[in-house]
Amino acid sequence: MKFSVIIPLYNKEAEIGRTLHSVLAQTHVPYEIVVVDDGSTDGSAAIVESIVTESGPSDPTIKLIRQKNAGETAARNTAMISATGDYFALVDADDEWRPDFLSEVAALIEEFPACGLYSTGFDIVNNDGAGGTLAEHPARGLQKRGVVENFFRESMSAYVSIPSASVIPRTVFEVVGGFPEGMRLGGDQYMWTKIALRWPVCYSPARLVKYYMSASNRSAAIYKPEVTVYSFEDFYDPTGVGKKDSTSFWIDEYVARVALGKALTISAKGGTAEALRTEKFFAYNRLSRRLWWRLWVLNRTPAAWRPRLHALYTDFAWRFARKGL
Repeated sequence: MKFSVIIPLYNKEAEIGRTLHSVLAQTHVPYEIVVVDDGSTDGSAAIVESIVTESGPSDPTIKLIRQKNAGETAARNTAMISATGDYFALVDADDEWRPDFLSEVAALIEEFPACGLYSTGFDIVNNDGAGGTLAEHPARGLQKRGVVENFFRESMSAYVSIPSASVIPRTVFEVVGGFPEGMRLGGDQYMWTKIALRWPVCYSPARLVKYYMSASNRSAAIYKPEVTVYSFEDFYDPTGVGKKDSTSFWIDEYVARVALGKALTISAKGGTAEALRTEKFFAYNRLSRRLWWRLWVLNRTPAAWRPRLHALYTDFAWRFARKGL
């Protein structure tokens, strides 16, 4: 089973070594590792090159591709286009796999071969341990192993898929295309939506990935205005509004939840016009009213106050409810 590991890289000098070594330590050895350096200005690429030099003949090939900065989604697409394996195993350049991640995904593929996305559980790593040390917390995932009954419904209350814990078959990528280029936030959920509209999603509750909240250069922390033709409005189906338990109802509710969460960051960073459009368009939602009202309040708060207000709420939610991604 040929896994191509897909790693977008931008200014992750402090983390990329840890990530690559976790990939090289897999019990199911990947077929290849494709790293796309998206115009890094630090020593990230040099660290990748040093690991390539250290790799032995039994290690998978590590391809380092350089391109001008075009964003994380574009870097992932470049890597997948360049990859030659049958399955694209995604991992961000600041996260980490436990040794059996690819083995578990391989077992899922053998048992449930007709799925469009394979994901596992994960732990959230944050520096809120004793004395400021890193602490791991299990992310709220699903309990059942196998095909997810309704991806959109389950994703309203649990983390079914995140990039560093997900694998996409090449055949699926060839049908739906890549990640939405130019979308700086929510590009992964946009891709999952495209896939889940056509194929079932498979999940394992085994927590085989470490997601580092404290890693440098997280995309949500460095938001810039998006220039993209893609929007979560693309998936809205007016026939689903009000028809609870219909397929279109859950799709509409899921994309509203994702879009509203994204808009909170955009509003906090000063993108008032874009956030107001999201507030208006997704006002139809029934299951994310608290999120909608948070956005409504934030959009009407003086722009200078928004970053602090948003940060305080997020920190409160994380500390008391272990939410915050």
